[in-house]
Amino acid sequence: MPLGRNGWVAVCRWAATKAGCNRPPYPAAAKPSFGGQAAERIGLRETRVLKCAARFHRHWSVSASTPKPSQATKSRHHKLPTLADVAREAGVSDVAASCALNAGKGSTRVSVETRERVLAAAERLHYRPNATARALSRQRANSIGFVANIASEDPNPYFMEVFNGVVRGATEAQQTLCVFPMSGWKDAQKRIPALCDGRVDGLVVLAPHLEDENTSWLLPHTPLVTIHAATQLQAQVNVEADDEAGGFAIARHMLKLGYRQLLCVGGPLHNKSADRRVDGFLRAHAETGVEVAFNHVIRTWFTASDGQLVMEKWLHDHCGEPLPEAIFCGNDDIALGCIAALEARGLNVPRDISIAGFDNTLLARALRLATVNQPLLEMGRRAVNVLMQLIQAQHSGEPYDGPRNIVLPVEIVPGRTLVARTRHAPLAIL
Repeated sequence: MPLGRNGWVAVCRWAATKAGCNRPPYPAAAKPSFGGQAAERIGLRETRVLKCAARFHRHWSVSASTPKPSQATKSRHHKLPTLADVAREAGVSDVAASCALNAGKGSTRVSVETRERVLAAAERLHYRPNATARALSRQRANSIGFVANIASEDPNPYFMEVFNGVVRGATEAQQTLCVFPMSGWKDAQKRIPALCDGRVDGLVVLAPHLEDENTSWLLPHTPLVTIHAATQLQAQVNVEADDEAGGFAIARHMLKLGYRQLLCVGGPLHNKSADRRVDGFLRAHAETGVEVAFNHVIRTWFTASDGQLVMEKWLHDHCGEPLPEAIFCGNDDIALGCIAALEARGLNVPRDISIAGFDNTLLARALRLATVNQPLLEMGRRAVNVLMQLIQAQHSGEPYDGPRNIVLPVEIVPGRTLVARTRHAPLAIL
């Protein structure tokens, strides 16, 4: 393919520069020849120039002979259709197209005919509104965040149940859900405010364990709802179950079944939910007139591995003493860990000892564990509903007048691990 006069001028200038020359070795209008006679005529300096030009010529010739990309290849690089493209396709102004796409069906800002024409054009072009642009114009991201501590290596059925409710609530509210995992609550006062940078309109925080109830570190422009907060944060909405009533109900049920030597393996100290469940256990004994045996209330973390470890240690420390008749555990995971420790010593549940948990997670239901049901799915769903109310109140400039602490009821779930007392003489711990 010939370069033409302008092309050869450009080649000459480029070659002179590559060869270290300040000027072309021939008139700008001349077309160079790459033969040996020309090289002798213009000398060594000019030879260097021509060699550079020849290299460029060969490279350009190969590039020019390369076939152009197909239309299919080009189409992959096409930009997404814009509002202007839709307006052009429909034959209306950008403002009319925007009104037709964003206004409701009953809007009178554009005629029905115009609206249908714009919608048809948008459908043909596969147009989708720019979510970022909409968020900026409406000052709403239409997205909420879910913050949870998942540092433990043990599976967390409690988290999955609550998360399922949060997902359902976000789906019903037509919100995008972003999950922000935490590796502990130590740096929560730095991490959580960092999430309030406009990417979400509000946050649902699962079981935050914060030492200080002061909320001065929270940013006021991003509403926050907690689920089972270990400490009630000032001026924040918290959704939880009636933990004290649950502990009381299951302990009283055990006492009514005839058991008198009960062991309580509660959750961690200074955790509001764990403390309340233990308080309910103690209140049931007080109202029934049954004294809790010495060292029969122990505490551990809400995991199966910690439940197994604390149960093994307790059995070892009380070797030779009477075996408790029944055990109430602070959650289902602890109960499953205790069952593993008891079975490792050759004990059978419920023949030798009965046991009950708290939560009624999917795993507990599958194993038919006796437990206390707290509506985990409904808690997640309710938290999202309240969060949307807070977001709407803030957006409209109106105060939120709903409750700050929402407590959901619990109920006993019978299971194969808790039966009526049949053994009169207690077993000894071996």
